Amino acid sequence: MFTALDIVTNRVIGQCFAPHRAAEFRRFLDEVEARVPRKLDVHLVMDNHATHKAQTVKAWLLKQPHWHVHFTPTSASCLNQVERFVALLTERQLLRRVHRSMDELKASITTFIDAPNADPKPFRWTKSADDVLASTARFRRLNTPQTE
Repeated sequence: MFTALDIVTNRVIGQCFAPHRAAEFRRFLDEVEARVPRKLDVHLVMDNHATHKAQTVKAWLLKQPHWHVHFTPTSASCLNQVERFVALLTERQLLRRVHRSMDELKASITTFIDAPNADPKPFRWTKSADDVLASTARFRRLNTPQTE
């Protein structure tokens, strides 16, 4: 599944593809491009998967001046809101369910995506940036080996 999240409205664009190759990712980018108003800039945050760096994807992105590409650091996917959405999809829609076909699985995923899109609510941070940074500093302090 490829997923795009509008962080202002919390609307999701998601598509399922059996293989996750560059060709499918390019088709997904076309879908996002078709749904996002041309006047808006698109900030594409991706992990470092080879599919995202394929020549066909790079060439397409070069022709889209309103698209801005950002790669997440290797171990930072937990910071990504889309990762959280996929975790919720897994927890609330896919676990403990039987899908007898790929079509059933895709329908289940689509149902989950469509529900919040009917009445999207923007994500609201409950902690300030200072709280998050302080928590990160505490974690680092507690998990860094002490040298004597």
